[in-house]
Formats: sequence, structure tokens, C-alpha cells
Amino acid sequence: MTYILSDIHGEYELFCRLMEKVGFSDGDALICCGDMIDKGKQSVRLAARLFSMKNAVLLAGNHEYDFLKYYWSLMRDARDYDLILSRLREYFPYDGELLDWETVDRFEALPYFYETEEFICVHAGAPLDREGHLLPLKDATPEQLVYDRTFKDPAVLPRGGKSVFFGHTPTFFLGGEPRIRCYLREGKRGGRVSDYCKIHLDTGTYLSGVLGCFRIEDCRSFYVGR
Repeated sequence: MTYILSDIHGEYELFCRLMEKVGFSDGDALICCGDMIDKGKQSVRLAARLFSMKNAVLLAGNHEYDFLKYYWSLMRDARDYDLILSRLREYFPYDGELLDWETVDRFEALPYFYETEEFICVHAGAPLDREGHLLPLKDATPEQLVYDRTFKDPAVLPRGGKSVFFGHTPTFFLGGEPRIRCYLREGKRGGRVSDYCKIHLDTGTYLSGVLGCFRIEDCRSFYVGR
């Protein structure tokens, strides 16, 4: 089974509970659409857990991108790498002492999108032409993929053959509930991922206390809460 989620924001315990709830195993696959870090108190611990999962695809969100911009700014005048690592650890006020260079390198290697024959995954949004058709993701800038807020608008319904999974903005700002929002294509009834033009994943975990994920094979959503 393939599970997709986004915006865990350092909520390590909720993530572990969610994986336990769905019975996640080595035969399953996980896709995280960015924002593993910040806000919650176990950002580095969560990132290390995710990086250790061989069956996980992890994308950069705006919070990983902001961390990398800070890292790159320190590296411009790099002389003392121990001092740089110390400064990077200070970036995470709760568990920064767990940060090591291997984890920093893993952050820097994160892709900004993931694409299959059926769907694409980004953190914030995907490029569209004036008619709303999806444009090639390789032509988008990292800033567009991690910061854009256009996709949160319920009226923005991308055209094309692939469904778009994204997070970035809590869904309860739109519908009043911390639930994954699935947007059906015209004339479709659901049950297959291709029936949806976009799936909004961000349940606002840090604020709502609810973390959810979407299962590709049967289009079911699963939730845990504090």
C-alpha cells in the first residue's frame, strides 16, 4: 500500500501512531510532501526517522527550504565546520542536539516533486497555464513548488490526467475541519485516485493536533489526534 501525507511539523509521536494505525510495514510505501520540521518539538528526531525509512519518498517543503537557505548562508564563509553545525543545531530549539552532518546532507538532497503515471506530489503547488492545465514540473522553480498558495483555493482545479497531492496550508482554514480535502473531477464518483484532480493533505497538525494520511489504492484517509 502507498500512503501520502504532508506537514507533520515535528510531531514525532503522532506520526508513529499514524503508522501504527495503518499497519505500515516494509512492504508499504510512504510519500511525505514536505514540512517535516519546525513548530513541533521533535523535528530532528522525526526527520531522522523518515530518512531511515528505505520505502519513503520525502520532498522539501518551505520549512526545509528555509532551513537550507540558512545553511547555505553559513557555508558562504565556511571556516569552522564544527561552529556551523553548532549554529545549525540552534535552528531547532527543542532537539537540535540530535542534528548531524548526515542529516543535513539528506535535507540538501531532498527533491521538490515526485511524479508517477497517475499522480504528482508537491508541497505547495504545481505550475498551470492560463487554462489551468498542468505544466511540466521540471520547469518550475523551487520557490513556486514550496511557497505558492494558489492551490489552496477550492476554485483552482488543475486540468490534466494526473492528480496533484499537496499540503502547505491547513485545510481547516477552508472547511472548518482538520481533514484531507479531495476534489473530484467532473463526472467522477471517487474510489480511484485518477477520479480526483487534487488532494489537499495538510490537516494543520501543529495547531489542530490531527495528523492524516491518504491511501492510494482505495482512496481512504486515516487520522490520529492528540
